[in-house]
Formats: sequence, C-alpha cells, structure tokens
Amino acid sequence: MRVLAPVAIGLATALVAAGCSSSGTDGTTTPSDGDASGEVVNLEFWSWPVGTDKIVEDFNATHPNIQVNLTDAGGGDDSAAKLLTAVRSGEAPDVSTVEYTTLPSLVIAGAVADISPYAGDIQDAFTEGTWAQTTFDGVTYAVPQDVGPAAMIYNSAALQEYGAEVPVTWQDYREAAQTVREANSDAYIGAFPPSELGFWASVSAQAGSQWWAYEDGAWSINIGDDASQEVADFFQGMYEDDLISVEGLLTAEYNSKLNSNEMLSWPSALWATGVIQGVAEDSQFGNWRMTNFPQWNAGDKAVPYQGGSSLVVTSTSEHPEAAMEFISWFNASEEGANDVLTMTGSYPASVVGQELSTSQEVSPLVEGQDDYYDLAAEIASDTVPVSWGPNVAYAKTVLDEELSAAIVNGTSWADAFVATGDAVRKDLVEQGYDVAE
Repeated sequence: MRVLAPVAIGLATALVAAGCSSSGTDGTTTPSDGDASGEVVNLEFWSWPVGTDKIVEDFNATHPNIQVNLTDAGGGDDSAAKLLTAVRSGEAPDVSTVEYTTLPSLVIAGAVADISPYAGDIQDAFTEGTWAQTTFDGVTYAVPQDVGPAAMIYNSAALQEYGAEVPVTWQDYREAAQTVREANSDAYIGAFPPSELGFWASVSAQAGSQWWAYEDGAWSINIGDDASQEVADFFQGMYEDDLISVEGLLTAEYNSKLNSNEMLSWPSALWATGVIQGVAEDSQFGNWRMTNFPQWNAGDKAVPYQGGSSLVVTSTSEHPEAAMEFISWFNASEEGANDVLTMTGSYPASVVGQELSTSQEVSPLVEGQDDYYDLAAEIASDTVPVSWGPNVAYAKTVLDEELSAAIVNGTSWADAFVATGDAVRKDLVEQGYDVAE
C-alpha cells in the first residue's frame, strides 16, 4: 500500500467565495490589539473543552483592549449545525471551535470567514501537514488548535506476559494478535467497531486513499477505492480468524476487559492516553505505553490524523482582526500553547506547543515511559492530512450500518465500504453538489 504525501483538501474558491467573507485587507496587515480608536473590542467565543475558561481569563488579563466572553456551546456531532444556525440567524459568535471533520461543510455553507489575509504571520507556527487541515485550495479558513496524529497505546506488561512483540507494521500487529489469542483465549489485542468512521478513514488515508476530494468544480468520493478495500480485507481477515474484536469502545464491558488485561491496545491517536487514563484502574498505572501507529509498509512513518479541532472567525463577525489576534495568541503563541497543553489536556497543534509538551510529566497510565512526549513530537512531525467532505455525519451512519451488516451476515467488508461510497456519492448529488463520475 502506498503512503500518500501530505496534501491540502481541494475546495474550489468559486464554491465558497459567495458565502465566505474576507477582511478586505491586502494581506500585509497584522491583527491589532483592539480597534483603531483604542476602544475595547468585545468578542463572543463558542467552545467546549474543559479548561477553556481559564485560557480565556489569561487572554483577557493580558489584552485589555480585547475582551472575550466564552459560551460553552457543547461539542459533538451537533456543534457545527448549531453554529450554522446561529450564523444564519445573525446570532453567531465572532470565534468558534470547529472540529476538522465539520470544517468543510461550514466553509461550503459560508459560515466561516476567509482569514488568509491575517494568517501569513502564523502559518510557520505549524507543520505543513497540520496547516493543510484548515487550508482549502490555497485559502485558509481556520487556525489549528489541537491535533490527533495517529499513535498506538498498548498494555506493555500484558503483551510481554503473553509473549507478544510490540508491532511496527500492521502485519506485525496481526502476528502479535495471534500470539495473544494463543496465550489467553479471553484476550484480544484490540477492538475495531464499525461505528468508528474516523479510524477507518484515517487508516485508509495511511494506505493512500482520501475518502473525499474536490477538484475542477466537482467532488469525488473514494470510499471503497482499491486502497480502502485492501484495508477492509486486512481487518476482515483478522476478524474471521478471531484475532480482533468488533465490540464498541469504552463501554462497561470493554473497560472491564481492559482492566483485566483482556483488551491490550488501541490504535488511535495521541489523545488516547488521556481517555484510557480515565477508565483504567490503579492496577493498570505504569503498565501502558504509547508507540507509533502500525505501518502498512515498514519505514513509512507518515501517519494520518484522528480527530482534532481548530478556531474559526465566523463570516458574520464585525471584528475579524481582533478575532484573529485572539486566535493567534490562543493557538500559535507560547503562552496560549502552554495553556492548551496544561489546562485542556489536549495535544497542541503548534510546533512550539509540541516542544513545550516534552517537559510535561506523563500520565500515571504510562508512568516510566520517559520518552513519551519526545516520541509524540516525533510522530506529529510527519503526518498525512485526512480529507473530509460536506456529509461526514451521513457517511458515519451508513458505514456503521453497512459494516455491521457485513459482520453479522459474514459478507465482504470491502463491499460494505463500496456501498458506503455509493450512498455518500448519491447523497451529495441529491444535495445539489457536482460529483465526478
């Protein structure tokens, strides 16, 4: 399988120009602290991560001419719909947190502003792959806040007890899974439920597939292409050989197995340590480690993203310069990056934030892994953007249904991917998008 080089998600400027406002500057103006008259600019900000209120307090204390009012808008799948409704009703905030998966749909709907004229000075604060998550067809619509480069967290003590090697490639992962099953018939190396669209899209991107793409005025849907089918075949083979589970993640049963050394790894992203820390019993502390995401080809270290969020300026904001001053401080400054790291527990998108992370104490779950944050920074330095389209939520529902049916009926997982792609393509056509054949 081929690893795809970092690329931006293609969205034609003509598609979004009518709906997205820009600053009207010539691109050389940098954001100012407050407006030209020196009066205080009040910004409304929607977000949800725990600890964001403390970050806003720090900004307000050091920026007397820009004061930010935070509203906890709640996260999840409905957050983008709430923001779009607010934009259309004239009640939108100036700045909002937006997940990468929902950014394209908001761009197309005209809900977020083109911030390219303000973003030139901070682009170098991020790696190319990270910046590509928020830049479409050369136009920037958001500034990355936190990222989830793919990584694997695993129960090192249990793998060692069962005689399994830490996998480097996906083939190694299969071999380790076999060793685990032979050592303990109640244990699985991991679970891969059909509902996890983010995983399936990212591991397919690692294999060379971008599930949504936009070029020459039309969308193309690649769910079910050759690379995706190879991915599906690989994991179906593991499931049919009883080497992996397909049960839901983080259920009571899943957590119980994890704490009984019967669920031994989670190929996911850098945020996984914090999630497992939240469900692990004290007896698990120090037993777990983080390592590189398994590779399709040994030596191909570029990893996809799973999750993450950005900050946008809404298209209705009357204070784009002040909004960008806030966003630049929040996401690209050392002070802001330190706050993101320490107050929200997220992994910062900025390079300076990732460098700061190397001095942090590790989670009790991975106590003893002295290279944890150094490895995290290394992983984050070589990434493959995962492209998203306007109907991600619909795709998630269809994939879950199709793949679940394939699992129950013993039919082809690859065919389930193809059927999902067909349904997603049809949905775009019905919504009025131009879709390539």
